[in-house]
Amino acid sequence: MSISLSRAEAWSELSRAHTGIFTTLRSDGVPIPLPVWFVTIGERIYLSGPGRTKKFVRVRHDPRCSFLIESGERWSELQGVLVTGKAHLVTDPKLLARVADALSAKYAAYRTRRSAMPDATKRHYEVEQATVEIIPDDRILSWDNARLNLG
Repeated sequence: MSISLSRAEAWSELSRAHTGIFTTLRSDGVPIPLPVWFVTIGERIYLSGPGRTKKFVRVRHDPRCSFLIESGERWSELQGVLVTGKAHLVTDPKLLARVADALSAKYAAYRTRRSAMPDATKRHYEVEQATVEIIPDDRILSWDNARLNLG
């Protein structure tokens, strides 16, 4: 019995997940995993943030990346999807607008109002934004331990 999700199931789980772990590579090859908010459009993953942050700098230097979502508390509930692929910065204005709208719709209830933010936080986020598109490799690693039916 396989515990793997089908491609459609994996993308469904990716679409529903709240937070993902985006891993990029430092120039010395050390992987740096960071939690991020994201959206999926088609079979692509998008995330945005202040363009000067190091995750975007790392993408410019080395496009190789991975993206992980997981859920479950008990071993028998563990489920995850891991994609590897290449990331690049999005420049197409129509796609940028589509991603911004999707991120706003998904996370509106979780965002802090600008007026409630400390000034330093406002300054951090009130800079030029960057958006990354992750183009996954063909292979997706996934698992759903509930499929083991251990009783």
